[in-house]
Amino acid sequence: MRLYFLRHGETDWNVKRLVQGSTDIPLNEYGRYLARETAKGFKDVPIDVVYTSPLIRAKETAQLVLENQNPLYIDEPRIREMGFGEYEGMCISGPEKSPKSPEFNKFFDDTVNFVPVEGGETMKELMDRTGDFLQELYENEELEEKNVLISTHGVTMTALLNHIKNNLSVECFWCEEVPPNCGVTIVEVKDGVPSILEESLVYYNEPVRKWRIEE
Repeated sequence: MRLYFLRHGETDWNVKRLVQGSTDIPLNEYGRYLARETAKGFKDVPIDVVYTSPLIRAKETAQLVLENQNPLYIDEPRIREMGFGEYEGMCISGPEKSPKSPEFNKFFDDTVNFVPVEGGETMKELMDRTGDFLQELYENEELEEKNVLISTHGVTMTALLNHIKNNLSVECFWCEEVPPNCGVTIVEVKDGVPSILEESLVYYNEPVRKWRIEE
């Protein structure tokens, strides 16, 4: 089994540094462009099955990347973005930064002490659901010889890759950077054991917009 993990393309909320979480925000035109460019990387890779987050930005990204293919699409709620409850829609950096942003930003710079607000998920809930999804995937004998695309989100993709790397420490959740928009990581699974072949590939020529908290 070969797994292709894909982060969705850019949205207007990405640009404005607004907390998206489980809010259903569509791609912007640049995000659609990135997805169409990423399709070039899959022109010789036949994808059999797509597991996609139910959120439109992930679903549309997968559809654009595979617009010349006809795989089976499966909505998978366990790979939706982490829910941030009342923080969603809040600006967390730049001149429009919310006064509440320091508490949310602990999620990135002091993850152990991050406290979810009303309607938000815990790190354990995120890791449990992503771990369950991966284990079920590994054990699916029908997919043993298949190419599988997993279209998801920055935080959730980081959780999935941390499982694969056996990095289950909350302290080290952000040991590596957030995957770029339309970044692809390729994982091979043999006898239920995953190994990363390539990580954070991009198929577009523009400089990668790296996510960071700005003052």
